[in-house]
Amino acid sequence: MNDPASAQKFLSAKFPDFRFKIGARFSYKYPNTITLGPLEPHYSLLALHEVGHALCGHQNFGTHVERLKIEREAWDKARELAAEFNLKFDDDFAESQLDTYRDWLHTKSKCKKCGLTRYQTSDGHYHCPHCDLV
Repeated sequence: MNDPASAQKFLSAKFPDFRFKIGARFSYKYPNTITLGPLEPHYSLLALHEVGHALCGHQNFGTHVERLKIEREAWDKARELAAEFNLKFDDDFAESQLDTYRDWLHTKSKCKKCGLTRYQTSDGHYHCPHCDLV
């Protein structure tokens, strides 16, 4: 999987139930479309991460914590696939990718009034344990 076209061919042969296309960024769209982004140093891992979403059957998420959970699941599946395809898995890279979600979640959950960590309910709204009680 040295370039987008060869990755598309390889992955299409390995996973015929999924549709692989080349695009501007890596993504997965339920139920079966995986977009392979531009060539970059961790191309294979990013491609396997998107395949991981597909194999895990990820559809959507209700809360931001659920999003972090499915991202972790997709990276765990990518690790399994890398071993299966005899590719080196870079744990530091995967964790740095997950850190972007962790950092975003931390920022999103911080109360703008008092600075406490808010919690998100299943309806998607954030609530501050201090400000919402005052």
